[in-house]
Amino acid sequence: MSSSFLLQTSISSSSSAFFANTKINFNSRAQNVSLPAKPVGVCTCVATPQAEKTAFKTQVSRNVNIAKLQAGYLFPEIARRKAAHLQKYPDAQVISLGIGDTTEPIPEVITSAMAKRSHALSTLEGYSGYGAEQGEKPLRAAIASTFYDNLDIEEDDIFVSDGAKCDISRLQVVFGSNVTMAVQDPSYPAYVDSSVIMGQTGEYQKAVEKYGNIEYMRCTPENGFFPDLRTVARTDIIFFCSPNNPTGSAATREQLTQLVQFAKDNGSIIVYDSAYAMYMSDDNPRSIFEIPGAKEVAIETSSFSKYAGFTGVRLGWTVVPKQLLFSDGFPVAKDFNRIVCTCFNGASNISQAGGLACLSSEGLKAMHEVIGFYKENTNIIVETFESLGFKVYGGKNAPYVWVHFPGQSSWDVFSEILEKTHVVTTPGSGFGPGGEGFVRVSAFGHRTNVLEACKRFKQLYK
Repeated sequence: MSSSFLLQTSISSSSSAFFANTKINFNSRAQNVSLPAKPVGVCTCVATPQAEKTAFKTQVSRNVNIAKLQAGYLFPEIARRKAAHLQKYPDAQVISLGIGDTTEPIPEVITSAMAKRSHALSTLEGYSGYGAEQGEKPLRAAIASTFYDNLDIEEDDIFVSDGAKCDISRLQVVFGSNVTMAVQDPSYPAYVDSSVIMGQTGEYQKAVEKYGNIEYMRCTPENGFFPDLRTVARTDIIFFCSPNNPTGSAATREQLTQLVQFAKDNGSIIVYDSAYAMYMSDDNPRSIFEIPGAKEVAIETSSFSKYAGFTGVRLGWTVVPKQLLFSDGFPVAKDFNRIVCTCFNGASNISQAGGLACLSSEGLKAMHEVIGFYKENTNIIVETFESLGFKVYGGKNAPYVWVHFPGQSSWDVFSEILEKTHVVTTPGSGFGPGGEGFVRVSAFGHRTNVLEACKRFKQLYK
């Protein structure tokens, strides 16, 4: 064998020029080694996969109650599907009438008050740090006089917060895990999900799409979206929203009187969500405390989110009357105050300045104008679906339109509308099994977008 040979290679196109005609000289010690000749072939490089690393795990067990939750929270799941749709159709003009997020600018009379408060924080005279966890006294007094005038609700019954949704979870902490709860079906998903997280429920029962140990109060067109209380089992807590999200229905005075009496007969506490009360057109109660005896059995939570466009600013309140007592006679308000002081440092002082401006005469006028705009959107959506022959509910007392698609899966309808019109809605089944066969269409949107969406609905269903 020759002391040198030509190395042929086909490793890669980028390296072949480097190795071409390369001579490797095996002199000196290599001469004394006799190697059998082998034909030169193609050298194939195979990467050896690295052994998969095992992630470090702590010895802390996962919260078994959170593990009960099914998939993700409804609205992030809708956002995920919207994002996937945009990846598929990057040039599509997607219109969102799904998540109930406000779209119109906050009135200047309100933002100017927040700007003034914000600027004052840069001065020695205007700076303030931590405030009262329960909220600033002028705002609490303004909420009491504006929304609860002549209802015997005092400013110290009111707890200002960063929104009704946050207060729902704080209330759940007050109630603890050893309570039973009832909820409208369909209803805002935060009620059920927070109950699951707290450990108040059993496992999810896939066959009926319900959690064990929750009383689902079915609300349908046939019962006027108010449950037949004669068929409802006794529970400790009753979540009730009016005007309702998602159905848009509003309970009458007679119906709320029945609800309060039902709670009294059963020794239950009503958590009444009035976040859409200012959208009410009918002569229905805007507060549960308009019903005699309600202060002994009810808590009310509300928000500036859908009135003033504060979905990002974050400001709400909860009313816990002094008359509301636990079975041992201890005031519920004292325990709620303890939770608020432990888990919350109070709403932003800038947000509270905006809230106070909302409740001025100019602010109230401006809020009613914004609400009027969304209600006009609602009318456009209702008229569109009715003209196409659909059964439509809600809209009159809330910014939501509840459209019936009998015999169809809500998620299938959601997907079809998104795929064929590039419009995002909300599947009714996301609000509970009672929402199957319905789709919620939100009136929160710019007018041009609402008109365009309705045009697309007509093209799809004409």
